[in-house]
Amino acid sequence: MCCSTHPSKSHLACDSGLHPNSRYLALASVARQGEVAMVADLAGPAYKFELSSAVPSIGMSQPRATLKFPLGEISLEENDEEEEQQKRALSLNGIVKSHILNGVYTARFSDENLDLRYAYKDDEMTFIPSLSLPSNALSIAFKRRFSPSDKLRLTIILPQNTTCTNSTQTVGVGNDYKFKAGYDSDVSHGWAALWVGNAKTAPMKMKVQIMLQVPQDNIKSTALMFRVKKRWDF
Repeated sequence: MCCSTHPSKSHLACDSGLHPNSRYLALASVARQGEVAMVADLAGPAYKFELSSAVPSIGMSQPRATLKFPLGEISLEENDEEEEQQKRALSLNGIVKSHILNGVYTARFSDENLDLRYAYKDDEMTFIPSLSLPSNALSIAFKRRFSPSDKLRLTIILPQNTTCTNSTQTVGVGNDYKFKAGYDSDVSHGWAALWVGNAKTAPMKMKVQIMLQVPQDNIKSTALMFRVKKRWDF
């Protein structure tokens, strides 16, 4: 029997080591009280089967069986839906990840919900479409960096038919002056901001922002705002 303590001192794990391909673990947690788990290696260390249960049993939780493999994991748990009628149902949860077309494809399912997500990122572009079933909710996030000072962000959410575009132009003049201008379609207004100063350097350690917001539909409602950021070192 071998026991170890988590660096945070909130977990205690004990391994029986009775068989080279199986482990019997007892996990004690301040937040989760305790958990007992049996872990067996299947066809190599990358494939594992885990059977765990909370100790003592919390609420309507039941033992959980989890199959772990290189691309993700699948867990099966029996839950009591209604304690009075003693109805029980199997809860199936899991996550699968795979690298496709230089990006990461993720499928996450929980009970009757399935979330599909693809994420592609490089130094210049980010493209993340996602789809939720059975609600058919679709969202697309796109970000393009044309230069260190030019960025474009686009977010589309369906079926709400919501489109948000945020285009930003940044012009830096030295370390103490920075000018930004852009347009945000989510609130339909253009804006421009001037930062003066540097909150990280002496002697002032202060930065002042002057921002002008111009609504697309009502130019008379243009707003001028000021913001001051000051740093004190103690």
